[in-house]
Amino acid sequence: MPEIRRRDRLDQPQEPGRIRLPKFDPEVFGQWSEGIARYMGTAKFLVYMTFVIVMWIVWNVLALPFDPFPFMFLTLFLSLQASYSAPLILLAQNRQTDRDRIASEEDRRRAAMQKADTEYLAREIAALRVALGEVATRDFVRTELARLAEELDEQANRRQRRVEKAAEKSSEKLEKKTAKQRKPAKLDEPIDADSYDAEHADPL
Repeated sequence: MPEIRRRDRLDQPQEPGRIRLPKFDPEVFGQWSEGIARYMGTAKFLVYMTFVIVMWIVWNVLALPFDPFPFMFLTLFLSLQASYSAPLILLAQNRQTDRDRIASEEDRRRAAMQKADTEYLAREIAALRVALGEVATRDFVRTELARLAEELDEQANRRQRRVEKAAEKSSEKLEKKTAKQRKPAKLDEPIDADSYDAEHADPL
């Protein structure tokens, strides 16, 4: 069975008859162009390029002039270099712009996340403050304990003063009673029999 070519098949689109360019990886080419652009932006490249141009001119003036004045081949070489350098630099700048855009988007995303986290923490702290508003703090407890201790000390002092006063009164009464009992009776005064019997009566 003869092989059916792709052009003869009606169920597939026909490929245009044009020259196919070689395929390449854009990422690898971009990295290569960035490397060249970075190298061209260094002082090392400028020194080497100046040295090559000076040697080119000196060789064509003093030695075998393969590119005599006005150095048309050198001008063509520098023009080609400039024409390739500009797109390479633009490509490197575009890649750097893409990286900056991605980095800025990532920064905005992280900033939004941090803002959301900060707002959440602020709400939690506010809720804790409201909850702790009705809870006794350490300073409040210390103040209340000190006040209660002062009140207890004052009550104890009052009780002690009352006890001392009661003891003084009882001791004064006892002293008066003992002094009255020890006081001798006068011989000239008549003794009342009723009062004597009442004082010396047997309690039984």
